[in-house]
Amino acid sequence: MTLVLRTTDHQVEPTPVLPAAPAGSDPLLQLQYETQPPRGPGAMRCLSHPPELALRGIPVLCSACRARRDWLLINHGRNVWVRCRCGNQWLEPEISRADFDAMIAIPDGTTYPSVGQGLVALGFDGVFAGIYLE
Repeated sequence: MTLVLRTTDHQVEPTPVLPAAPAGSDPLLQLQYETQPPRGPGAMRCLSHPPELALRGIPVLCSACRARRDWLLINHGRNVWVRCRCGNQWLEPEISRADFDAMIAIPDGTTYPSVGQGLVALGFDGVFAGIYLE
């Protein structure tokens, strides 16, 4: 499953080329390559934000289920999306990449093979719609 992020601009960016695995049969180099956190223009980072989120003093509400807290913030490039437990997601221009970086307490977290698997593991795939987890 690939997460498709909807934006209002229609600029198409080239697909980033991921670095190739190190050549050779050295298992230590292979392990070092596999355990590096994703980087570069194609990397996506997610941050769980359980409390209420207020932008310019206005509380954020999900337009689908009216939830007021328990968000997943997704950063890709300079854009940040907000995702609700019900699966509703939207681009939030009020949150910049600098704001997202300031919210991250632990720089290295869990890495998932795909965005879809990460959404399922974190409970933001719509299964927990209407439930606050704490």
